[in-house]
Amino acid sequence: MRLRLTRKLIFAVLLGSCLVVTPGFASEPEAGLSSAEQASYLADLKRLYLTQDERQALLAHSNDLLKTYALRAAYQVGQAQRQDLLYQLRLGAPGELLLREETRAQQGTAIAVRNRRLELFGVDPFIRYDCPLSGISCVLHHPADGSPLLTIVRDHQGAAELAKALSFLIRNLQKG
Repeated sequence: MRLRLTRKLIFAVLLGSCLVVTPGFASEPEAGLSSAEQASYLADLKRLYLTQDERQALLAHSNDLLKTYALRAAYQVGQAQRQDLLYQLRLGAPGELLLREETRAQQGTAIAVRNRRLELFGVDPFIRYDCPLSGISCVLHHPADGSPLLTIVRDHQGAAELAKALSFLIRNLQKG
């Protein structure tokens, strides 16, 4: 009896909330790229990097964050093969981002460079990241397939800021 009343109450609340919320969605404009938060964020970046081009400001900010939160050998205490892991972003063809990954060994002069071409048309622009409690790094995932894209030092705020900047950059590049 009690379970039946609970179900009826939940159903009534859900039905009532659907009826109340639905008209609000129909009358609101799309929140997409014209949100006040995004406009403020982009204006701050353009002011910071002294440019009027949103794309250039986002690219410069993303590259600065990649330098700031790079996974350096100094953070990898106790690991057998410590190395610097550095990234740099560049613009490619329309709807494309070029990612340069540079790995430098702590001892010696061994440098490995890997270039990746990221096709951005048709992918979810939101970058997801993980910062495991037991690790020393955060991993930002590729928006198309969820595979690891970038590895940075374990800093939740840094990973969140980088994910935000990259998400805005991807959205900007998807405009063409």
